[in-house]
Amino acid sequence: MSTIQQFVPETCAAIYQVLKEKYLKCPDTVEEWQQVAVGFQNQWHFPNCLGALDGKHINIRPPPGSGSKFFNYKHTFSIVLMALVDSNYRFLYVDVGCNGRISDGGVFGGCSLQDALEKRTSNIPAPAPLPESDQLAPYCIVADEAFPLKEYLMKPYPNRKLSVEQRIFNYRLSRARRVVENAFGILANRFRVLLTTINIQSTAKVEDIVLSCCALHNFLRKECCEVYMAGIDQEEQDHDTVPGRWREDPGLQQASLPRTTNSTTHAKQLRDKLCQYFNSDTGAVPFQWGKI
Repeated sequence: MSTIQQFVPETCAAIYQVLKEKYLKCPDTVEEWQQVAVGFQNQWHFPNCLGALDGKHINIRPPPGSGSKFFNYKHTFSIVLMALVDSNYRFLYVDVGCNGRISDGGVFGGCSLQDALEKRTSNIPAPAPLPESDQLAPYCIVADEAFPLKEYLMKPYPNRKLSVEQRIFNYRLSRARRVVENAFGILANRFRVLLTTINIQSTAKVEDIVLSCCALHNFLRKECCEVYMAGIDQEEQDHDTVPGRWREDPGLQQASLPRTTNSTTHAKQLRDKLCQYFNSDTGAVPFQWGKI
């Protein structure tokens, strides 16, 4: 191993250890989770939301003897970075290292976050009324079609013969979910090693590099916001989206494989209730009707 291949991962591991407690700490109290939800309601008009979830491939050299374990649907070798992002593009939770053959939903199923949401641990808040309503709704995270629909995990309606109301729901969810796209986009734009095949055969050392990038993203997001976040998607006064400059660069590969369909009846009912709320006088926002 060359000196640089040894030095860089060790430096990255040290950076992560120094920054993680202050800048990459997942909420662990009811109040901290509720503050995340307040941000999504105020900025993106999605209530009771604990974050936006997505996964991306980080291309690697396959470790010796690993065969096709890390071989993904894009015909490259990779590990997956799974991340939960708040309304201000800050990583709340990251999980990195799962092999690239597994779908987003499968990777999420192995995360400690999924277990916490499933069992309502980590002080996830109890269901709360939707704004200006007496209708209780559980706190949830938002994601794309690759994930399973759960009580705590909302995804869009399948794009087949959608009603106007369902298209409104998908638009509202998309606005909230876009923060994770932008977080990944800025991350890769600034830390461009993530756009390459990382030339280190130790997956543990690659994980150190990726985790340090995520911690530095949060550090720079807070301490040097205007400079670091330049080029992010912007919403104009009419709420049309102006794509950020990061979208002109090659992007991190979406970590999506076969779609999951194991949605529960209760989860579908909860999505329908949110859909009804977004289309009601109480839950609608004036600009939504012109965006579908």
